[in-house]
Parts: sequence; structure tokens; C-alpha cells
Amino acid sequence: MQSKVNSFAAYWDRRMLRILLLGVISGFPWVLIGSALTLWLKEDGLSRSTIGWAGLIFGVYAINFLWAPLIDRIKIPVLTKIVGHRKAWIMSMQFLILASLIIWSFLSPVDDLAIIVTFGLIIAISSASQDITIDALRIEQIGKNESAAMAAGAATAVVGWWSGYKLGGLITLVTADWIQSLGYNNYWQISFIIICSIVILCNIGLFFIPESGTDERILSQQKDQADIQNQIGVSGNFGRLLAWFTATIISPLFSFFKKNGVAIGLSILGFIFLFKIGEAFLGRMSILFYKEIGFSKSDIALYSKGLGWITTVSFTLVGGWFAIKAGVIRALFVSGIIMALTNLMFTFLAWSGKSELLFAAAVLLDDLAAAFATVAFVTFISMLVDRNYTATQYALLASIGTAGRTLMASSSGALVDWLNGDWGTFFIITALMVIPSLVLLWFIRKKIVLKVN
Repeated sequence: MQSKVNSFAAYWDRRMLRILLLGVISGFPWVLIGSALTLWLKEDGLSRSTIGWAGLIFGVYAINFLWAPLIDRIKIPVLTKIVGHRKAWIMSMQFLILASLIIWSFLSPVDDLAIIVTFGLIIAISSASQDITIDALRIEQIGKNESAAMAAGAATAVVGWWSGYKLGGLITLVTADWIQSLGYNNYWQISFIIICSIVILCNIGLFFIPESGTDERILSQQKDQADIQNQIGVSGNFGRLLAWFTATIISPLFSFFKKNGVAIGLSILGFIFLFKIGEAFLGRMSILFYKEIGFSKSDIALYSKGLGWITTVSFTLVGGWFAIKAGVIRALFVSGIIMALTNLMFTFLAWSGKSELLFAAAVLLDDLAAAFATVAFVTFISMLVDRNYTATQYALLASIGTAGRTLMASSSGALVDWLNGDWGTFFIITALMVIPSLVLLWFIRKKIVLKVN
């Protein structure tokens, strides 16, 4: 058993700085299509249901596994030779995000809603696509069989993600509020231009992250493809195409079920799908809830983003240590229970009305739960993947989790409307949503194979 000091020592590895930046790059786009877009549409008079359904753009995170094999194998011309395979894809997607922000700065939700949602979708697709390579690059920073480093890396990635989301949100909301106070009606559009600088700075930092294991992965994939072509017994261009398709699309799935078995593999996928649905329902509507009970953009920025970032970073690091000490399965159970209980804090806030003390407490406890749950969840998925198919398998598993969080949570606004704006009952329902996943995990807990491949 590792000592507490040795468990925390994993965070001092220089590789954690690289993983931190990757997390920031991954988290920031969620500010744009989450908090910023939600408030932008809300302040231009759109309904809760419309805003909730606009959240369907997050659904692309649930299906990015469909093109993950292509991103894992196809090279970006010229750029791949300059910066490397993984970073070339990330930078290309960052360019699309930057371009979409600039286009947003010329639009109005009242007149250009369809165009705004379209470019929001482009941001979401770009973000979901870069996440494929970000997660792969993050996992590949850690050597094989370094389970403690993998847990620490998962925690650091979560810290980075929340830093990109919380601090990015803090900067975005405060900037919009400040520009609005100066009397500009197009304060959101001006804010989008200003925050382009965040995207540019992240890309500069990306140059300093090395890629490793690329040659080994390519050789393994080529060998797998050659073996498949020999087995199917088809020569020529068609045979090579069929073998490439099988090695790219089928082999990663076959590898996962070969390791876990079909029954346990499907159960794992079911748990991943269900685990964070309640958190997603709450998160999708939280900004609207804060706004409706009387908090300003600056209040939301201070408590939800500023205070939230401090607590999330702290509890994520503790959550990573807990996952190392107690084991990933136990960490998932504990974090799931905490996640359900803390959702009830929002019920108290809804029933008591505007209260800065309760707001701060709700944000703190919610971020504690989210930090513990996310780091355990990321560690769990990271230890399931086969390194020969890192990007594809991680994208598949993460996408299934995202499907539960985004596709189902898109109805969150409609649920609040159906409840006639009864936020207290809504938050109770979100607390109950975690129970099915924990029941499923209980039945398969002793049969799951967790190993850093």
C-alpha cells in the first residue's frame, strides 16, 4: 500500500504539466457552447425549452467514436510532419473553433438563430474531434503499467478541463458583463473576439508537448492489418481496403470485448452511459436557474466559475489520491453517492430563494461531487483501453458516457417547463438518476478487468 505522501508525489511528475494544458484545451470549448451560448440566448429572450434543445449540439460528443478510427489513422497533410500526428489534429480543430468565434461576433440570436446554432455545432464537432486526440495524447504521456501515474494523470486532466471550463467561463462572463456595463448592446459579440486570445495561447503551449509511442502504434496497426488481410485471403487493392477497414473499425471493438467478455463488456457500457446523467441534467440548467433566482453574470462568474474552480481543483487532486488509495471501483461508488446527495443542495437553494450563502455552499458541494466523480470516471475509462487503439477505444467509451449526459439532458429544459418551473422537484429528480448506474456497477464490480495495457 502506497503512503499518502507517495500517492501525492505522482502529481509532481513534469508530465502532469503537459496533461494539464491538454485538459484546458479540452474544457474551454464547453464554455462557448454551454455557459456563453446559454446566457446569450437567454438574454435575447429565447425560452428555456429552446435553449435546452439547442443543447443537442452536445450530442456530437456522443458519436465522435464514429470518426475516431479515421483520426487515429489519417494524417493531416504537411502539418503532421511539422508538429506530429496528434497535435496536427488538435491544431486543425482549434482553427475551426477560432473561425466560428469570429463568425459568431457578427450574428444576433433574434435574427440569426439557425446560423448561430450551426456554428455552435461546428464548435462542438471540432471540440469532440480534438478530444479524441487529446485523450489519446494524454494517455500516451504515461508509460505502460504506471497505474498510479495514470490515476494522477486522469486527475490532472480533470483539473485542466475544469480550469479551461471554469476560468475560461469566469473570463468570458466577466468580460461580457464589463462590456455590457460600458453600454454596448453587442457585448457578447465583442466578448467572443476578445476570448479568441485564449484559443491562440493554448495552441502556442501545445507546441511544447511531445508525442510518444507513435511508431510503435503504427507498426502494431500495420501488423494487425497485414494479419487480417492474410486471414481473409483477398489480395489486391480491395483486399488491402477491406483489411484496413477491419483493422481500423472492427479490431478496436473486438479487442475490448475479448478483454472483458460480451456480457461484462455490455454491462460496462451500460454503466458508463448511465453514471453521470443526473449531473448533466443539473449542469445543463444550472446557469438558467442561477439567472432566474436573481444572480447576475458577475455573481455566476464569481461563485460558479471562480469559487467553483478553486474547489474543483482541490477536490479533483484529492479525488485522484482517493482513486489511487481506495481503488477505482470504490471511488466510483463513493463519488456517485456524493453526486446524488449534493444535487439536493440545489433543492434547498430553489426553495429558499436567492441566498449567496446557500449559492456558495451548493456550488462548493456540487464541485466536490463532480470532481470526485469525473476523476474516478476518467481513470476507469483510461484503464480499460488497449494502447494499440487508444484514440478509438477511449473515444468509444467516453462517447457512450457523453450520450447519456448530452442527448438525454437536452430535454432538461422541457422537464423544468413540464414541472411549471418547480426547480426544487427538478433537482430531486436529478439526484435519483444516479441510482441505476450504481446498481449495475454493484453486480459487475468483481468481474471488471482494469489494467493499463
